[in-house]
Amino acid sequence: MGLTKSHILAVLCMLFFMADTSAQTTHSIARQWNEVLLDAIRKDKARPTVHARNLFHSSVIMFDAFAVYDEEAHPLLLDGGWVDYEVDFYGVDFVEDGEERVELVEEAINYGMYRLLSHRFEESPGALISLAEIESLFLSHGGDIGYTSLDYISDGGAALGNFLAFNMIAFGLQDGSNEVNGYANQYYLPSNPELYIELDAGNPGLVNPNSWQPINLSEFIGQSGVASVETPEFLGPEWGNVMSFSIPESERSVFTRDGDAYSVWMDQGSPPLIDVNTTEGFEDPYQWGFSMVLRWSAHMDPADGVMMDISPSSIGNLSQDLFELDYEDYDLIYNWEEGGDVSEGHSENPFTGSVYEAQIVNRGDYSRVLAEFWADGPDSETPPGHWFVLLNYVSDHPDFTPRWHGEGEELDRLEWDILSYFTLGGTVHDAAIAAWSHKGWYDYLRPVSALRWMADRGQCTNPDEPSFNLAGLPLVEGWSDMVGLSDPLFPNLTDVGKTKVHAWKGPGYIVNPESDVAGVDWILAENWWPYQRPSFVTPPFAGYISGHSTFSRAAAEVMTVITGDAFFPGGMGEFLAPQNEFLIFEDGPSQDVVLQWATYRDASDQCSLSRIWGGIHPPADDIPGRRLGLQVATYALSQADFFINLSPSGPSNTCAADLSGNGSIGVEDMLTLLSSFGTNVDDFGNSGSADFNSDGIIGVDDMLAFLSLYGTTCP
Repeated sequence: MGLTKSHILAVLCMLFFMADTSAQTTHSIARQWNEVLLDAIRKDKARPTVHARNLFHSSVIMFDAFAVYDEEAHPLLLDGGWVDYEVDFYGVDFVEDGEERVELVEEAINYGMYRLLSHRFEESPGALISLAEIESLFLSHGGDIGYTSLDYISDGGAALGNFLAFNMIAFGLQDGSNEVNGYANQYYLPSNPELYIELDAGNPGLVNPNSWQPINLSEFIGQSGVASVETPEFLGPEWGNVMSFSIPESERSVFTRDGDAYSVWMDQGSPPLIDVNTTEGFEDPYQWGFSMVLRWSAHMDPADGVMMDISPSSIGNLSQDLFELDYEDYDLIYNWEEGGDVSEGHSENPFTGSVYEAQIVNRGDYSRVLAEFWADGPDSETPPGHWFVLLNYVSDHPDFTPRWHGEGEELDRLEWDILSYFTLGGTVHDAAIAAWSHKGWYDYLRPVSALRWMADRGQCTNPDEPSFNLAGLPLVEGWSDMVGLSDPLFPNLTDVGKTKVHAWKGPGYIVNPESDVAGVDWILAENWWPYQRPSFVTPPFAGYISGHSTFSRAAAEVMTVITGDAFFPGGMGEFLAPQNEFLIFEDGPSQDVVLQWATYRDASDQCSLSRIWGGIHPPADDIPGRRLGLQVATYALSQADFFINLSPSGPSNTCAADLSGNGSIGVEDMLTLLSSFGTNVDDFGNSGSADFNSDGIIGVDDMLAFLSLYGTTCP
């Protein structure tokens, strides 16, 4: 059997992020296990929340294995980093020989990762292949499946790995994720009936135009390629209950619906809601935003002749100040008519000192490639995993030198991989918790539900024309209009008075994905589909806020900080989407398209725009997600640096807890900490701050951090 486009895309996405690695013949054991994990995720169900957690918990296994044998780092799981889970860990003797230490760390990682991943993916749809890959890597590093000792004091790294996995598995069964019941929802119920998108025009059954709606498909095919005839449930509406890595309790708001509690972290407030009795039509942020999704759908055709420069000289470098704008001012960020944002690009590549070369392509190719590249289609490692792929790409780049925060001594590849995975893992985990806490509580609907409902209302522009309703769609010359008598495109009398729009025609116009292109033409708005696979349509969870925007912005900030550079190595990251090979559910692109990003933030912003072109999110889901991602990254970076203990932005050595300044951490320091316990941040001269985790409050987490250093002396 020949390779399909799906197979080709999977290969391309793996090869894309592989730079010239001639200077690095082998990857570290941490990297090898990360690659096996990413591959297992690609073969599992599309569960961004669950896999953000898997990525984080695996990174903790690696980090704690490293920290136990390191003189500066502090273990997270084993040192009580989670206040509600205690581990009886008594430490190990320091090993003087550097090579022996590395061997112990590698052995612990090998056993810990094997035990954890074997447990987490034993029920996966792709378990047959994934478990074989997991076992193969374990055995290739000398692992013994029958060796189960937990005596890390006497039996070394293998036993430590078993001990770490044992405790991580136990922790995961009580961390609020409901893993023991397959991560099933415990109380959430949708307020709207299903949309039978294959059978119904419009959205006749929608009860609440502000709430999420399940989508019924005759065959739903998830990421693993396993078909289901059941309507997918909301994924993770109670994920706000999961224990985070770094978000302080002060950032939690608790709301109640039907007697059930929903935790919302770093609450961004309500999305724009529509009231049919008070809406002012197109100027209403709800209608403006959802209509923009429909408007951008008209861009998904390379035959329209619209060309654009997609190089960093023309796009990217968007000001973060725009993220603070209110919904009513989002026209200052997006180009409602032509697509994209108001960014103007970069004046030059700081690595080469030259301007970025223009890349002129069809807008219809760019928008389609963008939508598929960042989507959660088959063989995807999901958004959190996508950023681990990007991290690995950067780590492999010949122009990259691994220094923590871009400063100090060059790190060996094992240490860099462990520290960077730990930091990014904690970040995407917290991003999932923060984003899905909003999704569960605000329960906001997707564009396919809103736009079909608005189409049923009519048009909101001209009160003197038929089908006027302020909750309807806008009429824009050349793009949207009303179907009149004798309309050659819509001759049925039953269609007279309905709204027609110039948009992507939908999957019904694709018979052979290898050669067909649906294109853009006039369609009835009531029949609109997002630019997605017909067996998927839209993710099975609420839109607000965008998980892609939250994950990507948080990860981009982390990449910027830990590498010490806002720019990709060499000044640009690239991905080639080859002509007529890359797109999956229709043919294309019509020419080679190279996605390019000067900075990590540019990649993040491009990811966010892809979800609008793909018909998945309106602007109101996007910008609050980017804003939330920034907040998540701030906490996660501070927490990671505390445990890593390498960065000048966090505690640089044990003297961070020497509050009395006497050269040791003891009773005087304890009394000083207790005197300020429960208060806001208070600085103590040149001895540092008692707010060790930088959450603005001196509390339990700071006390635990202090106790981990108690009795030590300053170097």
